Amino acid sequence: MFNCHINVEFCNTVQAIKYICKYINKGSDQAIFNIRQQGNVNIDPRDEVQTFRADRYVSSNEAAWRILGLPLHETHPTVIHLAVHLPNGERIYFTENNFRERMATPLKTTLTALFLLCQNDAFSKTLLYVDVPRYYTWNVSLNEWKRRVQRTPIDGWPGMKAGDARECIYSVPVSNFECYCLRMLLIVIQGSTNFLDLKAVDGKKLETFCQACEKLGLLEDDNH
Repeated sequence: MFNCHINVEFCNTVQAIKYICKYINKGSDQAIFNIRQQGNVNIDPRDEVQTFRADRYVSSNEAAWRILGLPLHETHPTVIHLAVHLPNGERIYFTENNFRERMATPLKTTLTALFLLCQNDAFSKTLLYVDVPRYYTWNVSLNEWKRRVQRTPIDGWPGMKAGDARECIYSVPVSNFECYCLRMLLIVIQGSTNFLDLKAVDGKKLETFCQACEKLGLLEDDNH
């Protein structure tokens, strides 16, 4: 019908690019061999330096592709990973020189930074956790959310712009049930300024995230 070759690939793993870019990665076969005198048992046949150099094999197809400066691959849109953790349950990276400082003042995560954002930014209080990356960028150096300065302006909100970034909120196993419930609350509750806000339902502060999920009808028990 189209009088041409059409090939559509579903990139569901990181290995898919090996086939997507086959026309630059495929080339002539490479064979390496050497000749050495037999009987000298003191010579180690392994040459790690030479092996490293030989493994960097660039075929004529890939060489031409790189000389022309053509892109090898592209990822679009940007995907922002969103942390999920219980209070004081964030992951901490430290060294023997800064472990006391990191223990006392852990770096902000995308979740704790969201709480601070909702305390100072009115627009952020209208968003769900999963919607934040569309309107804010994550500053890795400062560990905080910043308003987007480009893309599409938002009507009624001067200075706000919407991008096309997508979120990937980390999964939580049901065996960690309290954190699992926290994740469900983050998907349905807007504008929380702390963990306690996520436990509040109809103005009442509940003890656990699981109780909040039950109150909101996000969980069911066997009494039905």
